[in-house]
Amino acid sequence: MACELCANPGGDLLWEDGLCRVVRVADSAADAFPGFCRVVCTDHVDEMSTLPAADARHLMDVVFATERAVRKLVAPDKINLASLGNLVPHLHWHVIPRWKDDSHFPSPIWATAQRIGRARAVPTVANLQRALKDELSTLNETP
Repeated sequence: MACELCANPGGDLLWEDGLCRVVRVADSAADAFPGFCRVVCTDHVDEMSTLPAADARHLMDVVFATERAVRKLVAPDKINLASLGNLVPHLHWHVIPRWKDDSHFPSPIWATAQRIGRARAVPTVANLQRALKDELSTLNETP
């Protein structure tokens, strides 16, 4: 069975290194949750515990840097971090900005919409790349 995240970037590429890549989600969720990003492990790994400890720490540093970048750009009320992999068993983290008046709040974005959410400006790839680069520059080392 082919892996969607091995075959495709999984969104608009914002940044990558030898361990992972950060992409902006490029589907209908991007409009409903502007700034929605994924951090995708480069290798086909299914669980965090499969990674060597240093790689797992680095991956989480990238997830946290992505969260900080998204928070600065779109000022959400909350950020949801999720690593599910039920449908795509390839290690990836969702970084999802949430607002109290979004279409699904307080439920997960995969639940049934509860209302029509307020339209918000979607950050450009360039703005996300800049914000992410600023946050990642604080990391001491990359694999």
